[in-house]
Amino acid sequence: MSGAEIVEEIERETGGRWKPSSGSIYPLLAWLQDKGYTNESPTGESGMKQYVLTDEGKTFFEEQVKFGQKFLKKLEFLAPMLVGGFQFGINHENLRGVRGSAKRVVKTFIDLRAAMKDNLTKQDAEEIAEILNDCSKKLEKIAQRIKEK
Repeated sequence: MSGAEIVEEIERETGGRWKPSSGSIYPLLAWLQDKGYTNESPTGESGMKQYVLTDEGKTFFEEQVKFGQKFLKKLEFLAPMLVGGFQFGINHENLRGVRGSAKRVVKTFIDLRAAMKDNLTKQDAEEIAEILNDCSKKLEKIAQRIKEK
């Protein structure tokens, strides 16, 4: 793929939440090429440089994927503890239920992540998005009301 295609793919894979700049992609591609992890392939019809992983690059990529998976596992373990320590800067009795609910949400996302790996349907994804959007709207209204006090 070309640098521009990589940017587009990342944007697509993240649902538009992240679109890296060419200023971050092209130096990374140069570094990968300097390390022998990629080679330039002949330019296609578009005239853009395209890059392909070398065997060494494929091994490096697989190692990075494993590292990322281990990192996510650690986050799954830490997330409930982090939410449990969520104090909003104060130790208010009214927040006890909030912390418990937040822990449940994080745990549910961890469970969903495992279940979604191979079984997520378009309908499931749409339902999850609808629930989260509804929840966000309600929380935003509460935050605004509290801010206005």
